[in-house]
This record gives sequence, structure tokens and C-alpha cells, in this order.
Amino acid sequence: MTSTSRDRDLRSQLETLTTEAFRPELADVDRLPTLEIARLMNAEDATVAGAVAEQVPAIAAAIDAVAERMARGGRLVHVGAGTAGRLGVLDASECPPTFNTDPARVVGLIAGGPDAMVTSVEGAEDSAELAEADLDALGLTADDSVVGISASGRTPYAVGAVTYARERGALTVGLSCNRGSALAAAAEHGIEVVVGPEFLTGSTRLKAGTAQKLVLNMISTITMIRLGKTYGNLMVDVRASNEKLRARSRRIVAQVTGADDAAVERALTATDGEVKHAILVLLAGVDGPTAARLLDESDGHLRAALTRAGG
Repeated sequence: MTSTSRDRDLRSQLETLTTEAFRPELADVDRLPTLEIARLMNAEDATVAGAVAEQVPAIAAAIDAVAERMARGGRLVHVGAGTAGRLGVLDASECPPTFNTDPARVVGLIAGGPDAMVTSVEGAEDSAELAEADLDALGLTADDSVVGISASGRTPYAVGAVTYARERGALTVGLSCNRGSALAAAAEHGIEVVVGPEFLTGSTRLKAGTAQKLVLNMISTITMIRLGKTYGNLMVDVRASNEKLRARSRRIVAQVTGADDAAVERALTATDGEVKHAILVLLAGVDGPTAARLLDESDGHLRAALTRAGG
């Protein structure tokens, strides 16, 4: 196929995508006052949550499957190109400080590698083979879960990653913003959040990007809830890596236990700053090593550990 034929074929594909559709009513948007443009964009953004809501059953099914694999020791791997890839890397990078996960347990892969986080890497998104190589480098296993992310649902890097992962027995999720996408078809769990044409034609960092961020928030957060990384809506596995997080750790222990500041400090000191362990020390009246053993026997679930301790 010649370059002209490939270009014609690609343009034909793009013309079928909702995310690429032209909005004639916005053709003169550049002539409007700034306040009016901002109001129009805000109104567009307000529709995204509704589009995500339509996919909640599919999202929940995917989360349960991901959590089951992660409970067996598997990893969650986000894969995408451009904005989609950056959002996947962002979500993965926020899991260690929020949920005290090993950085190797939630991974973000972006077409073109780390350089693509800040600049465009020519041609990377068009290579399914690159996705296969990136997943190969991780030593992908059947216990892993791979989430392919692509607004169009046709990006070769994302579709190639999901296809390759599924062939190797990994759980696969395809997150796109167009109905009937190749990405959803390739994945075991297809999630298609149809947000409609963008405010700027084809600029999928806007509504599509917002939708992808919302869904990735749900996948990672609820998976971590299922894995016992929270107690109610409190982040009891938070990693206290800075002063703000150390203060949050003290606050969480106090909220759960009702203990005074001095008792909270003693418990955190006795448990090397581990919030769940400190809560067990205070509520179950055990020492630090016993708290660690109870949590280990309960697969890290604080409620289960408290029950074991009779708390």
C-alpha cells in the first residue's frame, strides 16, 4: 500500500469516529468572548460523567476481574499512546503513595517510552510490535491484567497490546470513547465511553481524556478497596513519604481509634509508621509484631485482622 493509499484509508477511518466529528455550531468559537468560550467548554465537560455512568456495569465487571488477578499476585498494566498513555502512567504512578503498593504492581506503558510523556515520539502509536516488545520486557503472565486505552479505539499500540496480552492468558480491558471499537472487540472486557464530538475537533485530550481519567480512577481505586487497601473511605495503606502524608497518617489513626495524639504517636512509632498496624495496636491491644502477623494472615485486610484479634 502506498503512502497516499494509507493516508486515504486513515482519513476514511477517522471520518467514522464520533470523537473526530466536526461541530458546525462551534465554527465561530474563536470569535466569542473568553467567558462564553469557558462556559461552553464547561457545559461540554458536564456531559462526561453521564457517559461514564452508562458504562458502570462494564467497569465494575472489569474491576472485579482485575482485583481477583491482583489478589493472586498479578499486576495491573495500563497501556496507551499520547494522552491515553500519559493518563495510564499518571494513574499507575499515584498508586504507591496512595495505597502503599509496590511500584511494580501497577505499571503504565506509553508508546515511545518515558520520553513520550513530554514530547511526541514519531510513529510509536502506530506499532503493535512495539507494544508486544514493551509487554515482553515486563515478563507478562496469566495473572496480570492489561488495560488498553485509546480514545479512538483503533490505535495500533493499544490494540496490539491487548491482543498480545490476551493470547498469553492475561486479563484484558479495552477502554475507548467510540462505539464498536477494535480495542473493545480485542479485549475480554470492553468499556466504550461515548462522549461525542470534541469541543475542538479531534482533540481527544478534552472530553475523551476526562472520561479516561474518570474510568482509570475507578479501576485503580476500587481494585485497591477490594484488596483491603482502605478501611471504609480512609486510606489506611497510605505511604507517609512527606510531612503532609505523615500528618494524614496520624489523623487517620486518630479517626479510626479515637486515641489521643500521644497514643497515636506511640503506636505509629511502634509500627514504623504503618497506619493499619498502628490501628491494630490501639484497637486490639497487641504489639507491633503481632499486628504485622495478624495483617499478614488476613492478606492485608484490616477488618479481617481486627476480627482475628477479637477487636
